[in-house]
Amino acid sequence: MRKFLIDTDTASDDAVALVMAHNRSDVRVVAVTIVNGNVPVEQGAKNALYTLEVCNASTPVYIGCTKPILRECSYADWFHGSDGMGNMHYPNPNRKPESEHAVDIIINTLKTYPGEITLVTLGPLTNIATALLRAPEIASLVERCVIMGGAANTVGNVTPAAEYNIWVDPEAAKIVFHSGMPMEMVGWELSRYDAALTPFEIETVTNFGTQRARLAMESNKTALEASMKIQGASGLTLADPVAMAVALDPDIVTSQGKYFVDVEITSKLTRGATVVDELSVLHKNPNMAVVWAIDVLRWKENLYRCLR
Repeated sequence: MRKFLIDTDTASDDAVALVMAHNRSDVRVVAVTIVNGNVPVEQGAKNALYTLEVCNASTPVYIGCTKPILRECSYADWFHGSDGMGNMHYPNPNRKPESEHAVDIIINTLKTYPGEITLVTLGPLTNIATALLRAPEIASLVERCVIMGGAANTVGNVTPAAEYNIWVDPEAAKIVFHSGMPMEMVGWELSRYDAALTPFEIETVTNFGTQRARLAMESNKTALEASMKIQGASGLTLADPVAMAVALDPDIVTSQGKYFVDVEITSKLTRGATVVDELSVLHKNPNMAVVWAIDVLRWKENLYRCLR
């Protein structure tokens, strides 16, 4: 039984990723921690708890950092809707978040299960960076850290240079990238092109008839519209679920390599850019496994299996 800790700014694609993790018999999600990002943390916790109810899961949810380390909050309602869930405005969940702070839970969980936790980050890295600043020794306790964030030598989705999660709190990302954790960067570009769900595939998933399939497609309606209108996508791009698929099924990765990766924090133009030293011109030790390509068919099979 693999143990996961999921750190998320729960909006519509995060919700799908949570469903995936909670519908695997070989995975136990120890905790879900909420970070400021797509939505304020209170809304993120509500979205996570509602999603867990759909999964019939009782995983504890903990609220974490309410703003980036240095930057102002920048929410993604233009993409995910005002509630983060495609403006579906789901009912309040029956459970409340736990009283402990997410950063404390991250530290305590990694110390309780040294070398056993797969840490999956689906939002800005503020909670993780804060935990590392408080207890840097936890970096060596992580079995595997799968980061949905960045863009590996490609275009960004919130600026020409940067992916949203890294751009929101680049200082936090820089701390995490230099922490020494065993990390894998799953950039947003891996959810584009053939990896996007076509209208036919969206209809297919909806026709599964399960509550989790309906949640996955309904909550991403505004994301689908934004993807197609703003980003020129051919269908629904699901960056967080792709990262979760990599965490759940490492064999989905068809091309990756270890590189030195840094984060730009001083430039206005390229704030949050993830700079991959692909040719090792800086002669620095690699700190990140960068995923370049995935098996698209296998990714979609993983998604379908969890939503049926």
